[in-house]
Amino acid sequence: MSSFLIIAVDGPAASGKGTIAARLAAEYGLPHLDTGLLYRAVGLKVLDAGGSLDDEAAAEAAARSLEVSGLSENARLTTGEAGEAASRIAGYPGVRAALLQLQQDFARQTGGAVLDGRDIGTVIAPDATAKLFITATPHTRATRRWKQLTARGDAIGFDEMLADIVKRDERDAGRGAAPMVQAGDAVLLDTTEMDIEAAFDAARRIVEAARAR
Repeated sequence: MSSFLIIAVDGPAASGKGTIAARLAAEYGLPHLDTGLLYRAVGLKVLDAGGSLDDEAAAEAAARSLEVSGLSENARLTTGEAGEAASRIAGYPGVRAALLQLQQDFARQTGGAVLDGRDIGTVIAPDATAKLFITATPHTRATRRWKQLTARGDAIGFDEMLADIVKRDERDAGRGAAPMVQAGDAVLLDTTEMDIEAAFDAARRIVEAARAR
């Protein structure tokens, strides 16, 4: 069995894919990249420069000059503002092209890696050892995200959160550049009725089955 292992974890917002990916990375001793942070960082970079998220050239320039060090420690990247900004600029082909090589280099480092996002199994690492597509119902995902945000003091209503989840799903799945779709050889994992321990155990078993093949 090869020691080189790439695990691609895709799925919509608040499906649990980030938590599962981080747990899988710890389980297998692999580096982990939440690729959504890249797009969140680009979106905020545009806004902080006083630009518009409708300006594709500005977003591409921000992507090409992005410094990736320290992204996981930046609490601002977990805000609703960052999530909305990411969803707005993620459909720009220039932005995706600018970040493509960075993500592929991360995936193909010695030993492999775990990456989570929207297009890991289809675009970034189509040759990944294991591919998972994590999902849950929009209501369940909105509930998870709403609890997460309100617990840290963000003022947002549940109906607003649900509408945001639905809007982002439509935008991510409908964009022309690398839309969010389940790879043909990815295993679907619906976490609607699962707590994180059950979801992680199911994900680990999917990875083990893929490695055995």
